[in-house]
Amino acid sequence: MIAAHGGRLVNRIAEGALRDDLLARAKKAPRLTLNAREVSDLEMIGIGAMSPLEGFMGSYDLGSVVNNCRLANGTVWPMAVTLSNKGVDAKIGEDIALVDENDELLGLLELSERYSFDKSEEARGCLGTDDDAHPGVKYLKSIGDEYLAGTTWVLNMPKHTLATNYRLTPRETRVLFKAKGWDTIVAFQTRNPIHRAHEYLTKCALEIVDGLMIHPLVGETKSDDISAEVRMKCYETLLDKYYPDDRVVLAVYPQAMRYAGPREAVFHAILRQNYGCTHFIVGRDHAGVGDYYGTYDAQAIFDTFGPDEIAIKTLNFEHAFWDKIAGAMASNKTAAATDPSDKVFLSGTKVREMLVKGERPPIEFTRPEVADILIDSMASKASV
Repeated sequence: MIAAHGGRLVNRIAEGALRDDLLARAKKAPRLTLNAREVSDLEMIGIGAMSPLEGFMGSYDLGSVVNNCRLANGTVWPMAVTLSNKGVDAKIGEDIALVDENDELLGLLELSERYSFDKSEEARGCLGTDDDAHPGVKYLKSIGDEYLAGTTWVLNMPKHTLATNYRLTPRETRVLFKAKGWDTIVAFQTRNPIHRAHEYLTKCALEIVDGLMIHPLVGETKSDDISAEVRMKCYETLLDKYYPDDRVVLAVYPQAMRYAGPREAVFHAILRQNYGCTHFIVGRDHAGVGDYYGTYDAQAIFDTFGPDEIAIKTLNFEHAFWDKIAGAMASNKTAAATDPSDKVFLSGTKVREMLVKGERPPIEFTRPEVADILIDSMASKASV
């Protein structure tokens, strides 16, 4: 099976006597409240999804990530994973108890560094922009100016009510893939319901690998994104009717969205490698927002790394559409249609307008069962 990024699958979940000792230390430590992204990051570090990270980044790692897309030791790593201080006064070498917004204990930070970093430099390096309108820049501007670094331990997993049956750790997905006899597994990242173009990409990928993991992001997203609860209903309905039962797994990815385009595409790929996937689908404008990134920048960025620096392989796809001539989904590589009028593209804005009105988008864009779930969701929102 494919090795974890960095060579070893990290485990920072404390158990047994170690957990008892750390709980006792946490009782004496100052408490730091994590925001939603930081809670997600702590969980992902703990379960090994962020291997090789063992905690929140220090200044050397962050500076190297921002400027070189690598950790200080040279390992490819594209995104900042930091912890903002919120008034805790602690010395280097001391413990900090990590709690959620309900003051429930989640973990322990062994403090190794306190530092500040230029937010604009961080934004330009990781997000490609320091425009205040970018959601990632807004996040950076919303948190404190001081970061806390150090190794972390998860003492209690965050409490979840959504998709509890689909929350598999990297160790669990690796066991599952092995039990299914899959040697090659492709992951599909999504923060939206799967429409016909997505279905086309995933089924093309299934032609060349043993199994497919639909791995929707269920951490924090923009307020205007479709909720994770609604999206999960769409995934379940679609997989139940239109995909082969024995070759597809649905599991959730408890990560917050960064909207970082190319850098986040690398981030998504590396973390799916840690889950045991050998291939990763990268389509049009992966992890993009607004007009900050080129249409296929998220594919091109992988060409900037050496052949042995990222083990997971990307499957790159062009923009898919309904080909009226062939009566099927296609891309410019496979389409019979040459006239733009014979290619059915439907914008997200147009689809949202139709759903709000209670109108089903054309079957060429989305399966009717999925459309009905989205229409009901829009209607419920409108009535509130």
